[in-house]
Amino acid sequence: MSVMMSEQTSLEVAGKRVAVMGLGRSGLAAVRLLRRLGAHVTVADQKPSSELATALNGLSAGMVEIHGAGNYEPALHGAEVVVVSPGVPLTLEPIRRARASGARIIGELELASRHLTGRVLAVTGTNGKSTTVTWIGEFLRGAGYDPFVGGNLGTPLAEAALASLDGKVWDLVVAEVSSFQLETIETFRPWVGAILNVTPDHLDRYPSMDAYAAAKLRLFENQDDADYAVLNADDPRLARLSVRSRGARIEFSRTRPVERGVCLDGDVIVSNLYGRRDEVCRVGALQVRGAHNIENAMAAIAVAALAGCPMEAIDRGLRAFRGLEHVMEVVRVLRGVAYIDDSKGTNVDATIKALESVPAPVILIAGGREKGGEYPGLAEAVRRKAKRVVLLGEARARLREVLAGTCPLTEAATLADAVRDAASTAVAGDTVLLSPACASFDMFTDYKDRGRRFKEYVHELG
Repeated sequence: MSVMMSEQTSLEVAGKRVAVMGLGRSGLAAVRLLRRLGAHVTVADQKPSSELATALNGLSAGMVEIHGAGNYEPALHGAEVVVVSPGVPLTLEPIRRARASGARIIGELELASRHLTGRVLAVTGTNGKSTTVTWIGEFLRGAGYDPFVGGNLGTPLAEAALASLDGKVWDLVVAEVSSFQLETIETFRPWVGAILNVTPDHLDRYPSMDAYAAAKLRLFENQDDADYAVLNADDPRLARLSVRSRGARIEFSRTRPVERGVCLDGDVIVSNLYGRRDEVCRVGALQVRGAHNIENAMAAIAVAALAGCPMEAIDRGLRAFRGLEHVMEVVRVLRGVAYIDDSKGTNVDATIKALESVPAPVILIAGGREKGGEYPGLAEAVRRKAKRVVLLGEARARLREVLAGTCPLTEAATLADAVRDAASTAVAGDTVLLSPACASFDMFTDYKDRGRRFKEYVHELG
């Protein structure tokens, strides 16, 4: 395959003091990349220093200065560059002071993008990012490309940059990008960028939906006329926003024809990306269900096709894809009851789409840590599809208020109790659906941990 080099300019950090705030997956990858680039690295995190040292045990002693227990100030002191992990808000006072002192504030996405081989295909949106990025990767591999697939999904982009520095040449870099990551970009420029949707989420971090949407739209701000901006023409908030990109505008739609892009003609997904009508795949051939997955498929088609992937490979990938773990994953069918793990449904829109994707009657398991904001449309969807809701986690009381009068509501102290409670009243033809509409951090490490536990408890049912 022919290779396009990233057009990002490298960031000179050799010999400089660089602070990394937050030592999750992306923070650890940023530390490794910075050390490879010759930076003097300090790290700070809420975790105890002993845990941070264990996480960094692949680096030689003394290579990284560690500050645990939220002791940010000494890590930031004298730093010329600060790499902020996505989960660390830029409003933290120590970060504000570092910026006021002249420190350059970036994120792992920006850092990594300066050191990549391979043009970047980037996907953001409130829901569907991981599915779409994974699908694009499958299309490209099926066509013989050697892409990197990761970012906010799984493997951090800094790992791709490290491989590039060691001589690895990626044909393409397919990256899931979050609004948190986009807050700290400077030059990040995807050759093809796609925004799937913008619905209420993370309002515990953003002051308004407009601020959240503005972060998403930064995906396009550095594009030029050689690039592509892919947008969901059916998303009402995107339709209202002024989307500024010098890249060619490409749209996808389930409801109407588009001037250039991907749309539905009856039950056939069609493309007119290149001035001709290409029938790509029938909706009925997809193994994943729901209107949202038709949108994800159309976005993935547009991005992959613009990157040069043949339609034959895209068609094969569409038919073969069975979905992601913890995304509408059928765990088992027991005595005629389907148990579905949608633990990745961490916001209201995702849970509504999950409810719409399965036949009634549904016993919904919901709750966790709230992300701020309201629950628009959830009560109506529950009233229409659910026979009962089992509530758990910190959001139980709030969800009881929101869902009052929709159907019988019960509460469970643990997820294991919630599964047993749901199973006790489920009959053949019912669906027990874990789709929490909330974050997992009140009771679990992350949504994957929550999903794995759910599957364990389901398999324990007699």
